[in-house]
Order: sequence, then C-alpha cells, then structure tokens
Amino acid sequence: MRYALASLALAAGASAASIPRSCSFGITATGGEPGTMGQLSDGQNRIGGGLPPASYSISNGAITDSNGRGCILTPEVEQFQCDSGAAPTGGFAISSSGEISHNGSETFYACPASDTEWNIYTTPVVGQKKCVTIGLTASGCYSSSASSSPASSTGSKTTAHPAGPGNGPSGSSPAGPAGPGSSPAGSTPAGPSGPGSSPAGSSPAGPAGPGSSPAGSSPAGPAGPGSSPAGSTPASPAGPASSPAGSSPAGTQPTSAPSTPGGPKSCPANLNGQYQYPHLIVPVSASSPDKSFGTSYNGTITSDISSIFNFDVPKSYTGTCSLVFLFPQKDQLETSSFSFSGNGEVDFAQLTTVATNTTTYATEGSVKTDFGNFTVTPGSSTVVSSFSCPAGQTVSYKISSVSGTSLNYFQDWNPSPIGLFITTC
Repeated sequence: MRYALASLALAAGASAASIPRSCSFGITATGGEPGTMGQLSDGQNRIGGGLPPASYSISNGAITDSNGRGCILTPEVEQFQCDSGAAPTGGFAISSSGEISHNGSETFYACPASDTEWNIYTTPVVGQKKCVTIGLTASGCYSSSASSSPASSTGSKTTAHPAGPGNGPSGSSPAGPAGPGSSPAGSTPAGPSGPGSSPAGSSPAGPAGPGSSPAGSSPAGPAGPGSSPAGSTPASPAGPASSPAGSSPAGTQPTSAPSTPGGPKSCPANLNGQYQYPHLIVPVSASSPDKSFGTSYNGTITSDISSIFNFDVPKSYTGTCSLVFLFPQKDQLETSSFSFSGNGEVDFAQLTTVATNTTTYATEGSVKTDFGNFTVTPGSSTVVSSFSCPAGQTVSYKISSVSGTSLNYFQDWNPSPIGLFITTC
C-alpha cells in the first residue's frame, strides 16, 4: 500500500510555547458519512463497520498510528492509510479547534469499501459515484509545533458537506483491492483493495511491485510480480471488506468443482451477494526464495512467480463461503486489464500461515489444503472450493502456475470483476 500523510502547522494566534510537540488523538468524521475512524488489522483506516476507535499520534508534522505505522496517502488515489514500515509524509495540520486539514483544505472524501465501511481520501475517486464529502476532527489533540504548511494553520470550524449524487451508505460497492502493487501505466484509478490490503484491498490494499516500495512502480512486463498491464485503468487499492448485495457478476457461468457430498453447498461464481476481495497480495519467487517483493495490486502467476492472497473474513460470515476466481474477457473490463499466455492451468492452495508484506517463497509456510489444478481462461468463472466460512479469521491462498501458464492481472471488483474473491451463500 502506498500512502502518505502529514506535517502539521501551528494554529493561527497560538503560542508555540503552549502547544505540545506531540499528542495522541482519535479521529471523527462529520458530514456525508459521520462516524468514528477505526482500522483494519493491516492499517487501513475506515469509518463504520463497528471497528473500535483507532488512535494516532503526531510529532513534528508526522502522523503514526498506535502500532507505529506511518500514515500516508496513496499516490494515485490519495487514500489515507497507515502502513507498516512506511515513512509518513507531510501536508496535514490540525487547527486550534481540532479540524484536520491537508494542504489547507479541510474537505475529505469517504468512499464505500463495503456496505458498512468507508475508506477516506483527500480527493474524490474517479468513477466512484457514491463518495461523499466529510470533515475530520482530531479529538484530544490540537495544533502541533511541526511543519510549515502555511495554509493549514487556520482555526476555522469544519463545515459538514452535503452528500453527492447517488451517495448512500448501503448498496455500495467496495473501494478496491487491497494490497499494494503498481497500477497500470497511464491509468486513472477508479477507486479499491485491500488486499489487500491491502488491498490486496488490498487494494487491494496501493500495492507496489516486487522489488519496489509500495509507492514505487512495478517492473515492466507481465512476468514482473506486482506489475500491471500497460494502458489499463485500475480501481483504487484499498482495502477490503464485505461487499453489498447487488454487485456486478463477471457475466460468465461458473466452471466449478462440485461440492463434497454432505458438505457445504457451492456458492455461485459471481459477486451478486456479500463478498471479500484480497486485503493483501504478495508475490513470491521460486528462483529468489529469500527476496521479499512487498505488496502488490496485481495477481501475477508465472513459471517462477506465485501470488499469495490474504482475506480478512468478517465475523458475520457464519454460513457457507466459496473461493472463486473470476476471469472475464478483456472487452468486459472497465478499469482493469491482464496479460495471459499458456493453457490456463493453475493450482490453488490454502497455506498454513498468514502472509505479511515481508513474506518470501522461503517463509510462506506449508500447504494446509491443496484444492488442485484448474483451468482458468478469459471468459471463465471458477468455484475453486466451498467450505464453512472461516468467520473472524485471516486466511491466505496461493495461486501457482502449472504447465507454463502466465497471467498478470489487476485485481479489481469493478465491472467486470477479475481475480480471486471469497463469496457467501
């Protein structure tokens, strides 16, 4: 995930001697989507969803969360997140009455990550019609003696902003994949995640390509983990969470494995009901087993590269879940793209351990369940497996190439959705 946040200026008329150099605070949103800001386990900031209030601190213009993660804004879509190992960047301020501003503006945007949770941005996300304008207030902390953003030292009260056309907390689509990685060259993000995720959450977590920092670019070419096909238009990264009913299906019939007799029923291979996209996507390399590529927006599967996908399954998912892989035709995609070669044969497996953004081929752990080989080709929708939902758990799945299949795609929930998802039924 690539993100950037924060230098804070002195409030107008305040004495530097009377203002603390650091402080801790919670954040409350007002306006189109009011609520207290919480966090997912990977540091994605969210409004709603019943998340406990998150705590932040500021010192010399830099914001970190209570876990010590640097708070940043994603380069493409400027989503507010806190990322492990990230250096916080400047531009934010807290006024003498607690209002948070960025580069002098107290206007922020909340865009739906699910039917109950909202991601936070400093600019409206292209293609996200359900984004609403909000203000952010820091509780328990006022202006810091930090940086020098001159326009951000006002003490004015944040005005609640009206909701935009089509806004509303229910029936919305998620903001994008979780997990970082680079987005396609020349693209205009439409707004994930989360993985994932970071998201992947993501993202699609904003992911970075292998060998690059989350804010950096991925190597060119389909074989490069985390790289995106040139010319594609990504959705925003970001993070995951459940998606509302009524999401657009991939538009193809499932090529699903039959349910085990007496076992859980198989869910449809589409996103018509609740679903999760990856909150983190991590590529690993068999030829470079000790190299950590970090998080990615992309699923990359080659003879050398495999991708691991993390899902944070909500506690509310208590019935049957399915792991599905959606692979629409390229002309069905609105905000994504892919490169593909080979016969499409890949292997899906669940790992015994949960991946992190530092996971490597050598540290990924062993296979808990090998779901077997499946053929995924453009225009297919595959139910990999159906099982009792792992409610309240984080689970990791790995996709590996078989028979030389090469696939590099931008994980995206926008019509038509593409990539690995968990669905309920």
